Amino acid sequence: MTTVVFTHGTGVREPHLGTLLARIVSGLATTAPGTRVIAYDWGGRYGAKLAADGASIPAAPGAGTGRSTGGPDDSDEAEEWARLYEDPSAELATAAAGAGPRVTAPGAAFPDERPRALLRGIAGDTELGAGALGPGLPLAAAELARSPLLGPAAEALDPEALAWVLARALTAVVVAAELAADSPVQSGGDVRDATVAVLAQRLGAPPAGTGRGPLLRLAGRPIVRLGSRYAVRRRRALTDAAHPAAGDILKYLARGEDMRQGLRDLVATAEPPVVLLGHSLGGIVALDTLISGHLPGVELLITVGSQGPLLYETGALPSLAHPAPLPGHVPPWLNLYDRRDLLGYAAEPLFPGRAHDVATDSRQPFPVAHSAYWTDPAVYRAIGERLP
Repeated sequence: MTTVVFTHGTGVREPHLGTLLARIVSGLATTAPGTRVIAYDWGGRYGAKLAADGASIPAAPGAGTGRSTGGPDDSDEAEEWARLYEDPSAELATAAAGAGPRVTAPGAAFPDERPRALLRGIAGDTELGAGALGPGLPLAAAELARSPLLGPAAEALDPEALAWVLARALTAVVVAAELAADSPVQSGGDVRDATVAVLAQRLGAPPAGTGRGPLLRLAGRPIVRLGSRYAVRRRRALTDAAHPAAGDILKYLARGEDMRQGLRDLVATAEPPVVLLGHSLGGIVALDTLISGHLPGVELLITVGSQGPLLYETGALPSLAHPAPLPGHVPPWLNLYDRRDLLGYAAEPLFPGRAHDVATDSRQPFPVAHSAYWTDPAVYRAIGERLP
């Protein structure tokens, strides 16, 4: 009777491991009846934990002090800007959606004529384009001048409010482009706000010191809520949810020998022939353990949605660095990956003749695809065909 030792992925803890194991046992029963499946619960013993109960997590702004470092709504403001960086036209679209029917008198200028002209002026201002926001500003202004949202937004807002909305949209476009280009340097909030103020004035808002005084910064804030996620205030909850998975990876790469030794010990008690089946980080643990030394009785390695090939190619796999070949004692390797799983990688191009890839398709988007292997009949068929 073949013994399959299943090594789970990141963040998996009981009772979820038991549920996952039962699903795998059920799936293999259809393609490899009689197979014995046991789980290596490395997460419960060696997985990442917040040993000091989250002492490293900074408190939310103002927590425990009765004050904030930058203002009562700074966290909300940062999230509002994050939303604008994702969709620079979001605020303009919101304003446009609120426009009602409007009749322009014969011969009168349309509300959007002047802001379009001012945007075209910014587009042609090479000196302004060489400033803090860089060369992307003229192109952003030219595109915004052609936006179909500008007409209804100009009907819904007074000229001053529209100037601030357009200034924020321009700023967001340029910052978003910098983010997309992975620029290592980004402007802070003060530079961003100063840029918005300069652009707003160029687009028709009154200059600073002409009666607005302390309202200037409020005018620079988005005038509509854009789905703030309150990430800073919820940092502890987010860390609690994310740290097992992220922490497991970091801990394994830094101190993975305990996890590998635990797998060796479990395999030593298993009835041969033994197959190591690893999902995600579990596949890395299984691969690393086999590379680091011969495991008697293990006749097959199966990795599913695993990053082992990527770590090897980038030089991050602890036991083997590219271009060194797999040691001869490593058994045949079946590697399954879903084409839509961004965490699944191909092994065969890196280890021709030693690894065999099978591409599957759960028809699920990422990240669901990363966990959908265990309900895919094609996965169990591929495994069943290779089991000794």
